[in-house]
Amino acid sequence: MELEKQARIVDDIREELRDRINTRLKVRANMGRSKVVECEGVLMQAHPSLFILEIDRKRGRKARQSYQYVDVLTGMVELFDAETGRPLFGTFIEGDDAHAGMHADDADIDMDDEDLL
Repeated sequence: MELEKQARIVDDIREELRDRINTRLKVRANMGRSKVVECEGVLMQAHPSLFILEIDRKRGRKARQSYQYVDVLTGMVELFDAETGRPLFGTFIEGDDAHAGMHADDADIDMDDEDLL
């Protein structure tokens, strides 16, 4: 995909997330080595190159986690509406089989991974 098109898509992702500040989202992030982290939280901020979610933890604790828009573009981070479970974005890069078919059941999921803080 050409660089100019990628930049436009990242801008579109940023704008969509700015419109969703203070809404609940589910996140599925591919952390590498067959490790997928799933969590749910509130979108707090949308900065020029990253966005911040306040994640729910055990015993009522909260943590903040940041993700880059480019990770949404490449599919390393997937975002879902917390109420409906529907994805916010479709696939941007055609023919990318690196994460195709990967589901939460296929990988270790650790929602309380302290090293993500």
